[in-house]
Amino acid sequence: MRTEKHQKNWNQIKTNDSWALFKIMGEFVNGFEKMSSIGPCVSIFGSARTKPEEKYYELAVNVAKKITEHGYGVITGGGPGIMEAGNKGAHLAGGTSVGLNIDLPFEQHDNPYIDGDKSLDFDYFFVRKVMFVKYSQGFVVMPGGFGTLDELFEAITLIQTHKIAKFPIILVGTDFWGGLFEWIKSTLLGYGNISPGDLDLVHLVDTADEVLDILDNFYNEFNLSPNF
Repeated sequence: MRTEKHQKNWNQIKTNDSWALFKIMGEFVNGFEKMSSIGPCVSIFGSARTKPEEKYYELAVNVAKKITEHGYGVITGGGPGIMEAGNKGAHLAGGTSVGLNIDLPFEQHDNPYIDGDKSLDFDYFFVRKVMFVKYSQGFVVMPGGFGTLDELFEAITLIQTHKIAKFPIILVGTDFWGGLFEWIKSTLLGYGNISPGDLDLVHLVDTADEVLDILDNFYNEFNLSPNF
């Protein structure tokens, strides 16, 4: 039975939800204003827990450096690990280095390789993900955890359902991603839960050169543009 105290608490929750809209709108407005002028960029995703001495950290640096040298900027989640590696590669190449930071109880802190005027802070994951999708001309997905998978499958779903224009999604590391990709083919496709053509939405590679080839081949055919 709902008591007067419970009703009061429920009313307070509803009021707080309404006021939260203004904070959400503020994050969207700030993000759109800053991101709309950055130029063509590729987002690099991966684990915040990857250490600088690990092979995928160095590979992410090389990927970011190479694609920056060919005219793309780099967007990351702004934190440590693979995100830091991506921003470091862009910084070393003298290119655009963007960090979309999120307030988390652990792991997240700004890395030192983000351009001073291109570091944005978010409280809401969904607002941050819109910025990644809207202002990226490709996703490069290094080994990561739940957050990386969330960003990967969000992009695949939006492209599959034609909510955004197609752009390259590149998984780097066959030893890490190969098992997942085989499961997608054998189980999701095997049960008829995806179409055969959906497999073409994702590329699986191992080197920085392969990443660059996929991006360049795609944009030799399609113009660079925002995705909404």
